Amino acid sequence: MSTPTAPQPILAVTSGEPAGVGPELCLRLARPAWPGRIVVLADEALLAARIADLGLDLALHPYAADVTPPEGALEVLHVPLAKPVQPGQLDPGNARAVLQMLDRAIDGCMRGEFAGMVTAPVHKGVICDAGVDFSGHTEYLAEATAAGRVVMMLVGGHMRVALLTTHLPLSAVPGAVTASALAGTLQVLDHDLRTRFGLARPRILVAGLNPHAGEGGHMGREEIDVIAPVLARLRDTGMALTGPLPADTLFVPHTLEQGDAVLAMYHDQGLPVLKHASFGGGVNVTLGLPIVRTSVDHGTALDLAGTGRADPGSLFAAVRLAFQMVGA
Repeated sequence: MSTPTAPQPILAVTSGEPAGVGPELCLRLARPAWPGRIVVLADEALLAARIADLGLDLALHPYAADVTPPEGALEVLHVPLAKPVQPGQLDPGNARAVLQMLDRAIDGCMRGEFAGMVTAPVHKGVICDAGVDFSGHTEYLAEATAAGRVVMMLVGGHMRVALLTTHLPLSAVPGAVTASALAGTLQVLDHDLRTRFGLARPRILVAGLNPHAGEGGHMGREEIDVIAPVLARLRDTGMALTGPLPADTLFVPHTLEQGDAVLAMYHDQGLPVLKHASFGGGVNVTLGLPIVRTSVDHGTALDLAGTGRADPGSLFAAVRLAFQMVGA
């Protein structure tokens, strides 16, 4: 008697801002061979229009959880837009549909219909112009899933770089480097590196906040007063933590080889290095959620929308990593 094969995992891919490059990048997902199924959440008429504009030979297939699509076709879960779309021209009238895509993907992940979700870029400004207080995918996902602390981590260029603080003015960063924030972030990072990335004892390199990691207190005391005590306490629980390290030498190959991930104190301390090494192929991962979520490392690129010149490399990398994280 033959053993029945397990159903393929399904990833939900939200197509993002309809006037941006997200919809046409999603069309490219139909060609590679993936270790599972991909369903794109989008307005089907918009995708059909992009196919015609770009001269692509591609069939769309309506999504049904229990129906496997024909080979080479793109599965689409139709989420209708309110207004017609011109590439590169934002319209707040379609903002609610963008959020509906996210809501449907989140709901499917929480119910087990989808193994995980991948997000194409949205435009925060146009969503806010529609009267929605929207600060980004990460915050929206955290609230919708009732998650606790969430952590932004970018993966690329053979690096994993997580952030203690994200989109704060530089003047606000020192006040946000607190013992509770640092401990909570490290606990989420350590947990998800174990459970999502299969690392039995993740080695985490922790950056200092100040130049030369404070130079013994002569260039700032956050390392002495906050960072070092938290690291010492968490090491006693079994976590493998190194630091606080001077950020200007943390990213040299010899040091990076000694860790599985880096925790940077603020956005522009860690991400310029990673994006220099991997731009166009980097992946944004949200840690601390009850679901798997990855995303591209770029924005809506309105100037490229409709041209067919947008590079799908980051979206492909986000899909590959999501499949790896769900065990496909």
